[in-house]
Amino acid sequence: MDLYDYQWEVIQPALEGQNIIIWLPTGSGKTRAAVYVTKRHLQNKRNAKVAVLVNKVHLVDQLYTKEFNPHLKDDYRLIAISGDSDEKCFFADAVKTHDVIVCTAQILQNALEAKDELKHVELTDFTLLVIDECHHTHKDGVYNKLMESYVEKKLRQEWSLPQILGLTASPGTGRATNIDRAKEHILQICANLDTWKIMSPKVHRPQLEEKAQQPQKEYNLTDQRPQDPFGDRLKRIMNAIHDHLDDDELQGTELGTQIYEQKIVELEKEGAVEACRKKRVCALHLRKYNDALLIHDTVRMIDAFNALETFYIIETLRKTQDDPTEQFLFRIFDENKQELSQLANDTRYQNPKLQMLEKILLEHFAYSAESCGIIFTKTRLSTHSLHEWICTSDGLEGLAKITAALTGTGSNSQTKHMTPCEQKEVIKRFREGKLKLLVSTSVAEEGLDIPACNIVIRYGLMTNETAMIQARGRARAPDSTYSILAARGGKEIRKLQTESIISRKMKQQKLDEKKRTFRPHDVRLYCRNCNEAVAHGNDLRTIENSHHVNISLDFKIYYNVSDTPVDLGRKMIDWEAGGLISCTCGQEWGMEIVYRAVNLPAISIKNFVVETSDGHRKTYKKWKDVPFAVEEMNYEEVCALHYSDLSD
Repeated sequence: MDLYDYQWEVIQPALEGQNIIIWLPTGSGKTRAAVYVTKRHLQNKRNAKVAVLVNKVHLVDQLYTKEFNPHLKDDYRLIAISGDSDEKCFFADAVKTHDVIVCTAQILQNALEAKDELKHVELTDFTLLVIDECHHTHKDGVYNKLMESYVEKKLRQEWSLPQILGLTASPGTGRATNIDRAKEHILQICANLDTWKIMSPKVHRPQLEEKAQQPQKEYNLTDQRPQDPFGDRLKRIMNAIHDHLDDDELQGTELGTQIYEQKIVELEKEGAVEACRKKRVCALHLRKYNDALLIHDTVRMIDAFNALETFYIIETLRKTQDDPTEQFLFRIFDENKQELSQLANDTRYQNPKLQMLEKILLEHFAYSAESCGIIFTKTRLSTHSLHEWICTSDGLEGLAKITAALTGTGSNSQTKHMTPCEQKEVIKRFREGKLKLLVSTSVAEEGLDIPACNIVIRYGLMTNETAMIQARGRARAPDSTYSILAARGGKEIRKLQTESIISRKMKQQKLDEKKRTFRPHDVRLYCRNCNEAVAHGNDLRTIENSHHVNISLDFKIYYNVSDTPVDLGRKMIDWEAGGLISCTCGQEWGMEIVYRAVNLPAISIKNFVVETSDGHRKTYKKWKDVPFAVEEMNYEEVCALHYSDLSD
């Protein structure tokens, strides 16, 4: 393995066994340096075992295929494990039989928490942890949860812990507004990772700067639309809904903003908790109008109109419209639908940002067959809308066949997510030169093996400094351009570690105390949509601390099951997916799972309102936050319930 001088410089403490962070720009060889450290560690450390941790599923295969396996496969046993691979169910076995495990941090965290001895692993099973994109080791991220147990063990003076090697292109500043706060943020990252040095080249910095040349930066600022009748019409509709609701709090908030969206989300929660259908239904519709305003500001008016119209088409099919509030909401949309459609197609009011984007793309792609670039945008919806605009724009006709959308693989209620295979295929075609332009969410900012681009555009994205540095690092080709397009308009390490541990312990203690507040049989669950009481807390059980199922046979009368099983894209050891389950009112609840031949409804708490014995009602996003304990499922108990005719 040939390394540059600046790479040799930054890895020296790691070769001596010290915990460090390697800080190198995107494309300058952080991962290659980590591979070399891993190789030397395997050669020199007795009973060495290495875990290479990533924070995104798609990076597992990339790091394994492109870096670690090619250089280590001749002498060592390697395996790649992620949520998309069957091997995740056999993680503990893989740890025993392999020298290097490339996996998501969540897979390792699950194994650390597993109570089943056959699935459990310890941090001390490893001698080196390589943590990719280590700047994410803060707050409640999985890296930080994993490192919390590491630091706890160290503070208890348990010394047989693995060496830590963090990799980052930018540790960030944690949104700090002054230099002292920025330093404190970076120091906290070091404390969380138990690293004592951040290594960035000094002696050989000129060589690094020559290797990782910075792109030319441009700020392309546009004016707002001089006239906006489409947006004005949407706002008039929203204000009419406000009047129908008679809610003073919403009146003064600027529409089409994230702040307004937060208020609407809280309003929907209040409606669910108070069993106020009027408030809840109006909030759901107002959020769609606010989404339309956000889309309208980002891409085309027709994209905003189509998103709104699709919502009402789906609602028409799902709802009976026998509720007075729903009748009002459907009527007001129908009354404005034709006018909105006409305005959405009026070219006089098109988005100035799109005009600027078209100009930038033409400058780079109209006269050069070698140009290659990425447009970063905020949401999946805006990603697909921008891609469609490029493919249908008369001025960008030549780009249609060489442009593709790239989004994450996680599920999303607004738009269809990409499967890992679809994602890999897009990146493969981009790397091979069959595609020249990607329209992407932040999924392409970090880690992906994407070729050097000569144009990177952040479209309406003024986010944190880490994201901007990561995105800028994609513009690595000679004479490249990094464009931002938008509308105008210190403590000591040990002390930080101790405080962080105490803070997280207290937070967890409060959560645990909440769970002990109410007895499960005193808690009731109501459908979030129709407010029907459907379950008690003592009907619920957990399976391997993961699935929350209702074992009561009476629960079946409240839900329907889809005929088509959910496609998870992978196999599980003890269970398989059944169909989606939903309330008889149409509210989705979760999915049925077949656990050791027993069909059980696995439900998501976000789809219910929880009522406790004191009459308090609340919604929860995650099971870990509910104010009662859920027992681990006893398989024999469930079999006895479901198969009562079986003899002892």
